Formats: sequence, structure tokens, C-alpha cells
Amino acid sequence: MKNTLALARAEISRLRRNKRYTIFTVILPVALYLAIGRSVKGAHAYGVDYAAYYMVAMASIGAFSGALTGNAQRIAQERKDGWVRQLRLTPLPANAYVVGKIVASMAITIPSVVIVLLLGRFYGGVHLATWKWFAIFGVIWVGSLTFTALGIALGYRYKPDTVQPIAMIIYLLMSVLGGLWFAVGGFLQHIAKFIPTYQITRIGTDLIAGQTIPMTAFIVIAAWFAVFLALAVMSVRAVAETV
Repeated sequence: MKNTLALARAEISRLRRNKRYTIFTVILPVALYLAIGRSVKGAHAYGVDYAAYYMVAMASIGAFSGALTGNAQRIAQERKDGWVRQLRLTPLPANAYVVGKIVASMAITIPSVVIVLLLGRFYGGVHLATWKWFAIFGVIWVGSLTFTALGIALGYRYKPDTVQPIAMIIYLLMSVLGGLWFAVGGFLQHIAKFIPTYQITRIGTDLIAGQTIPMTAFIVIAAWFAVFLALAVMSVRAVAETV
């Protein structure tokens, strides 16, 4: 366990120096919130002020982008470079690499979510009870695990030049249909109810509005996580002898 955590710390240090990762997980959502968060005066989305909705959406964008596209690309490249094979020659347990990636992803996601939430409070004028801030952070942070699992599955399954467009297409579909770039309604909303990104965003806005959160929201998120985790396990096992 000690060696696994050491590997996770090394991964966190590498991610902090990764400019591409920083741009998509921190700079992009922050810039979008600064540009749009207060621009739609008097508008509402999902029963809350637009600044509050967009805060939840942009915090989610940063977390999910890093968990999915960042992990998938790095794992595929590390497999190609032989880094995963090198780790298998060390005393580390077989699952140390995957666990290290998950721990690192969860740790590096914290700043992107916290910064956007702070912007919502001090720039967007969102005022909430203290426990609601922690609850919203927790929902987005834990929800990003779903996409960490998918990122691992894709990274183990595909080569670097193939995994990037696949991860980006999935990311765009999940973010658009999930109502992260803009609030969805009508027919799209009926589809969005089956998307984890939408349910995570709605849990956040329901917390802000003081609405009862339906159990189906947690079921949808848990179901997608179970599917993506199963895919990750199968992908790791499928290439265990070739990396």
C-alpha cells in the first residue's frame, strides 16, 4: 500500500506540470465561468439562478475532463512507451498502477472543483449554507470517479492516436447531453435523464434549490460507474500479457 501511494504521489506531481491537463481542468472552466457566469441576468436553469447552475456545470466540466480525456490519453501513451511494462517488473502489486491513477485523478480534481465553487461564491454571488457547499463538492468529486474508470478502460484498450478522438467524442456527448455547456430541456432532457453528467448536475442544483433529490439520480450514476468499472477491469485483464 505504501508503494502504491508513492506511485500516486509521483503521478500527482507529473500532472501538476502537465500544461494540457491544467488548461482543460482548471483554466477552461474558470474562463468560461468568468465570461458567462454573470452575463445571463435574471435567467434560471433547473430551478436555480443561472450563476448557480453554471457554477455546478463548470465545476463538473473540469472534473470530468481531467478524469476522462486526461487519463485515457496518458495511460495509452504510457503503455506505448513501455512504462506500464516497467512497473510490472517492480515489487508493486498488479493493481498498483490502476489504483495509483485513480488516487491521483481524485486528488488532482480537487483544485478545479474548489476554484470554480469559490468563483461561484465570490464572483457569481451564490450564497449557500456551508453544508451545501461541501455536498456539491462531494457529488462532483465522487461523480468524477465514473469517468476515471472509463478513462482507464479506454487507455488500456486503445493506442494513443486512437484513444484521443474516442475520448473526446464521448466527453462532448456526455457534456452536451448532460447539460453542462447549456441547460437542456424538452426532448433532450428526456434523454439526459439517463446520462450521469446530467444527474450529477441536477443533484447539485437540487441541493441549491432545496429540492428532494430523486433516488433515480443515484441509481443512474451508480449504474454507469458499474459499467465503466467493469470495462476497465476487462481492458486491464485483456492487455495484461502485452504491456
